[in-house]
Amino acid sequence: MADPRHDHRTAPIGEQSAGRMPTQSPDLDEEFAPVRALVDELALPGVTEAPSYGTPGLKVKGKFLARLREPDVLVVVCPLDEKEFLLEADPEVFFETPHYKGWPAILVRLSRIEPQNLKQLIERAWRVQAPKRVLAAFDAEHGGKGAAKG
Repeated sequence: MADPRHDHRTAPIGEQSAGRMPTQSPDLDEEFAPVRALVDELALPGVTEAPSYGTPGLKVKGKFLARLREPDVLVVVCPLDEKEFLLEADPEVFFETPHYKGWPAILVRLSRIEPQNLKQLIERAWRVQAPKRVLAAFDAEHGGKGAAKG
């Protein structure tokens, strides 16, 4: 039998409660629950939950979106110019380690970010990674406003 930590199958976010992808630690799965709930609220097309490096993660049409790096720390795709702005604007929430320096991803302290800000960050990451046709269809349906905006 295959090791479940190396199972790369994905399932749509809203369809995973009973068959949720196994991760290394139930504690990390619990840590990821608030992120999962925000992603469910956003209902972004093509987003699936899939383990990444043995931790709960998100992809859009197979492309990396975000993952729980460790308890209370989420890695999220982020353009470098926006990353620099966020690092300077709120270092209590956003940070990077040497491993992520120069890479289009930012580390987020989940205990310090407001849920609405996390939703916006995840949606922006989705916009970077989503295929153009998926993005265009979503914007047409939502009048270009986006899911996380009021």
